[in-house]
Amino acid sequence: MMSSKQTADVIVLGGGLGGCMAALAVAKTGYNVVMTEETDWLGGQLTTQAVPPDEHRWIESFGCTATYREFRDRVRAYYQTNYPMKEQAAKDPILNPGNGWVSRLCHEPKVALRVIEDMLAPYLNSGRITVMYNVRAIGAETEGDYVKSVTVQDCASSETHTLTGTYYIDATECGDILPLAGVEHVMGAESKDETGEPHALDVADPYDMQGFTHVFALDYVPDGDFTIPKPEQYDFWRQHVPNNTKLPLFSWFSNDADNMDKLKEFCLFPDERGLMSLWTYRRIIDPALFEDGLYASDISLINWAQNDYNRGIIYGVSEEERQKHLEGARQLSLSLVYWLQTETPRPDGGKGYPGLRLRKDVMGTEDGLAKSPYIRESRRIKAVYTIAEKDVSKEIRAEAGICRYEDSVGVGSYHLDLHATTVSERSFYIPNYPYEIPLGSLLPIRVKNLIPGCKNIGTTQITNGCYRLHPTEWNIGESAGYLAAYAIKNGITPHDVRAQEGHLKSFQKLIEQQGVEIHWPDDMEM
Repeated sequence: MMSSKQTADVIVLGGGLGGCMAALAVAKTGYNVVMTEETDWLGGQLTTQAVPPDEHRWIESFGCTATYREFRDRVRAYYQTNYPMKEQAAKDPILNPGNGWVSRLCHEPKVALRVIEDMLAPYLNSGRITVMYNVRAIGAETEGDYVKSVTVQDCASSETHTLTGTYYIDATECGDILPLAGVEHVMGAESKDETGEPHALDVADPYDMQGFTHVFALDYVPDGDFTIPKPEQYDFWRQHVPNNTKLPLFSWFSNDADNMDKLKEFCLFPDERGLMSLWTYRRIIDPALFEDGLYASDISLINWAQNDYNRGIIYGVSEEERQKHLEGARQLSLSLVYWLQTETPRPDGGKGYPGLRLRKDVMGTEDGLAKSPYIRESRRIKAVYTIAEKDVSKEIRAEAGICRYEDSVGVGSYHLDLHATTVSERSFYIPNYPYEIPLGSLLPIRVKNLIPGCKNIGTTQITNGCYRLHPTEWNIGESAGYLAAYAIKNGITPHDVRAQEGHLKSFQKLIEQQGVEIHWPDDMEM
């Protein structure tokens, strides 16, 4: 088996949103980066996982970094520059290409990929950022409180590469570097005694994690028949009844986000019943916006309660167990496709829509499923400061309002949204106040040169439910990249940046100059 060695100022493990922005921030400050990615696409949630951005209601004017706003502007400009569009859409400054209702900006994964690559292009083409595709971390060498190297392996050839840097940013989807490097961390559900959170479990369970989802893309040709072969596990999933609802998983009922004790009825396509349409929920192409005939159909990304997989976990377990549940999630999504094509009840009394078609081209895969599953919950560092329910919950904070941190390095907002977990099958949708990202949550309690770069920061399982979303992950990665660069430039550790007031103020000034908003306005309307 061949092996090689690579060295850079900063090693970024993981090419998702946090990883890409960490790499971009480091490169902008003049340092070199090696970034790894398990697939052949960068972009994580927006691309390989195919999840349109979940955002907050102020996103068009405030509450994200300048680069995230640039990304959104570039996506809109990409459509308006390159696609034949209707006149009104071509001039719409807040264009939503899919008119999906999950977000103000629903778009194709390949467009997000192109825009992210364009944003990185000056540093990729100059060699300041090197990307290693199709590799996965398999080991790490440490000395005391420092990571000395990380070893990655090519997913196809098994060739190994030893990566050495001054700083390491773990932006992997599952916090994979934390156990490899012996970084103190938690996974799954904490207990009330540990976090003081009213919604925490009485007894901690590290294997009680949020479900994950294997997203897929569909369009609809009414006169067509694109029925897939019956999936191997279809009979199981067709009759599966989750304990938290007591209703078949494959139905048009789901927990009501506003009251998790109640069920809400949905429908597939919009009809006269006035029910919420899941087809338009994450729709990424609305043909009405484009030149007639360009798109034969809407295209929708399917990430629903019906394909949330919570029958097992894919980290902290054996490789055999991991593969079992990765395949289980894949089988669940394919079974949902087959049910929609053959058995779902139609308003006219018939069954199934065989004209639903898996769009393999949209995903860049052979089966029409996303390149990677959408993983909501990661391992999380034991941090200098851990964000808990009391920091975010509107009910708990009441008149205190937004929790403001002197060491804030970013902002975000989203409900504390916990999808059904693997053991207790709990789910929450707790109203929130907009939140800030304390620098202390990016600092491991011991290790000095590893920084979390995405949803593996110091949150609890419950607050992970809001800090995991697209703009927040983007902000975490960007701030992590600037933190590593600042530490290198000044010859100090990230912990010193927080501990020394002069450095903290200087670092915050740096990231603000780069367009990172660190506090919400005092006069904002809730």
